Amino acid sequence: MNWKARLLLLDGLMPSLGDDGRLAWGTLADAAEDAELVFLGLDRSDGGEKPCFAAVPGEGDASPRMANPQLWSLMATMEPGDLALYGGARSITDWHARHRFCAQCGAPTSIAKGGWQRGCESCGAQHFPRTDPVTIMLVEHDGKLMLGRGKGWPEGRFSALAGFVEPGETIEEAVAREVFEESGIRVHDVSYISSQPWPFPSQLMIGCHSHALNTDLTIDETEMAEIIWYSREEVTAALDGDGPFVAPPPHAIAHQLMHWWISR
Repeated sequence: MNWKARLLLLDGLMPSLGDDGRLAWGTLADAAEDAELVFLGLDRSDGGEKPCFAAVPGEGDASPRMANPQLWSLMATMEPGDLALYGGARSITDWHARHRFCAQCGAPTSIAKGGWQRGCESCGAQHFPRTDPVTIMLVEHDGKLMLGRGKGWPEGRFSALAGFVEPGETIEEAVAREVFEESGIRVHDVSYISSQPWPFPSQLMIGCHSHALNTDLTIDETEMAEIIWYSREEVTAALDGDGPFVAPPPHAIAHQLMHWWISR
């Protein structure tokens, strides 16, 4: 053991916060004797180089983030650096917890390369953490923005539409398909704005903007509870906390995309 090494303290996949609201850290002695450890990087904040690790939990969690209101609330209080570090640690340790067996032959796998790979001793297959691309898109028409409330979401909470990129698709094609499937709206002039990793369980949110050809909605009621067109003034008021809907929290890319839209 390296006495300088630090262990990110997690409760399963939940973050542990100290009295100061920051991520809590321990030493490698805090890890279970048989724990698999993932190398997160080096902490150079005090001029030294302290290796940082996280332990793989006994179980993973592939449920959507709305299924855990406590985690959602904790994330809203975390400062950006801690939020980014926790998101990366959650994604990689969750992947390990859910990939203990080889997808090729079914034999047990073991951690390798500091936690950034799993290897199968039976057939020799190498498995690497995956990231799933998801488009999240603003849809605009004549100065209004189309926002939706997904099935199971709290009343009044709206966000940008989103969906996974399917095999063989470009980002632009994924935006057009997802918007049409969920709203019945055809879009054009799709452009990229920004991206954000999203650890539920391990996605890359690709923020885009598009223009709608019309406003006549045909809502996919199996996925969406509501879809509404909002004016610039309504979106601005919602981001200020006093609008006709509850906006996504600041740490979500949808919030930043809305700010980008109203500032254009």
